[in-house]
Amino acid sequence: MLKKEFKKKDVERVRNLVKGNVGSSSEIQVGYKKKTIKYKEGDVWVENKKTWTIKNGIKQTISKLDKIKKEVFIPLCCPKCSKVIKSHLDKNNYKVHKNCHDCVIEFEHQLHIEGKYDDYKKELKAKNSLDIINDMESFLLSAINETNDNYVSEDGHIERWVGGLDKQKMTEEVVKGANIRREHILKELNEQEETSRTD
Repeated sequence: MLKKEFKKKDVERVRNLVKGNVGSSSEIQVGYKKKTIKYKEGDVWVENKKTWTIKNGIKQTISKLDKIKKEVFIPLCCPKCSKVIKSHLDKNNYKVHKNCHDCVIEFEHQLHIEGKYDDYKKELKAKNSLDIINDMESFLLSAINETNDNYVSEDGHIERWVGGLDKQKMTEEVVKGANIRREHILKELNEQEETSRTD
């Protein structure tokens, strides 16, 4: 005589073992089934406040810094001629032109032959000026938005300052000045492109 009574789940478990269904459930479970979505190469989606994608068959997060990493990253070989990028000249030229030093020299030499080098040089200077204006505007706007209500002196005392800058007015002036300079440079670039087309 058995002292223990078999429950329904015990009987189901033995049935599953005899049938070879080792992983099958011995009880009825109530709940929900998570919806699974199949993603393919290149898909982008948001899950748990993170942006994900699939690259080369691997699920990866997309960072806000991915674009910056791509710009800063220097490959092992030049994309144009497949020469190994190792010298400081190659690295500096890759940052600007996305080619090794030899490819840039060859390209510029061809421009000299065609008589287009001066226009190319002016265009590079104009684009560089635009980058400088963008950087300066960003720096000035962040400096304006910093608080300057108090100051710590050399002896450690905190001095409270009264007055200060009109942040809104200064911001408007910086943006206005930067836009005027940008328009001037873009106008020069457009005029240069028109003259090169007519030649």
